[in-house]
Amino acid sequence: MKICALTMVYRDYWALSRWYAHHGAQLGPENLFIVAHGADPQIAQICPGASVITIPRDDFANFDRNRAALLNGIHAGLVQAYDWVIRTDADELICFDPDRYNSLVQAFEKNSEFPVLTALGFDLVEMPGDAPLTEAALFSQRTNLGFSGHYSKAIASRRPIEFLLHGVRVAPRRLDSFPFAMPRGLFLAHLKYANRAVLDAVNKVRMDIANRDAPGLPGTGWSEADADAARFHDSFAEKKLIDWDKAEQKAFDTLSVKPARIEKSAIVKTRALKLPYRTRLPARFGAQG
Repeated sequence: MKICALTMVYRDYWALSRWYAHHGAQLGPENLFIVAHGADPQIAQICPGASVITIPRDDFANFDRNRAALLNGIHAGLVQAYDWVIRTDADELICFDPDRYNSLVQAFEKNSEFPVLTALGFDLVEMPGDAPLTEAALFSQRTNLGFSGHYSKAIASRRPIEFLLHGVRVAPRRLDSFPFAMPRGLFLAHLKYANRAVLDAVNKVRMDIANRDAPGLPGTGWSEADADAARFHDSFAEKKLIDWDKAEQKAFDTLSVKPARIEKSAIVKTRALKLPYRTRLPARFGAQG
């Protein structure tokens, strides 16, 4: 089975290095495609063997809409050459439960009857007292997490389809019948909060973009990125800590069913529910990330 992964990045070097190391180990570096938002030779240095596509960085009007249209076009082209195209942000890793699959490829092989796969998402979080990160596998160093409806996203397709607002846009006549598939044991790890030092630097870039004078810029998650991160950490610390088996079961039972089917935009996506507990990754995940 031929699987590739696609992302877009601007200077988020730490997250990109993790994205490359993780997906390169699972799929092969030659099957990774990175859209560079502005010329940046450092991306090729971080990601040897990957394909880097450079686009201009000179107009931020309608940033999210134009970014989605660009990636949807590249995604549709890659589907002609691959059985599956994985698509995430650079700070997102698609990982798997080793008790259910022996590789990421096997996870897709076992779920190939579906046109689109959605992963159960979680925020991986650096906690007070965590040691500084090294180049070792990330999941052996950061284990605290909270499952998230917002980050339980459509992450791969085996045919051309428009990814939008963390879901997919379908033909209006298929809105009620389009299959929603969240395979058990397939996860999206969101790394935004896994490295506090890097988060501070990335937030400065996000606030610079979102506070410009142009239409269609990202919302308060970017324009007030520092305050948004502070609210997240406060909320996370207050959540009840429960064991992985119970937390994963509860999150899967809640988010794998009854997707949002939005009539106005014909989008099928996970419900963006907030879950009131946190947990820790089991040691068996330690080789990933």
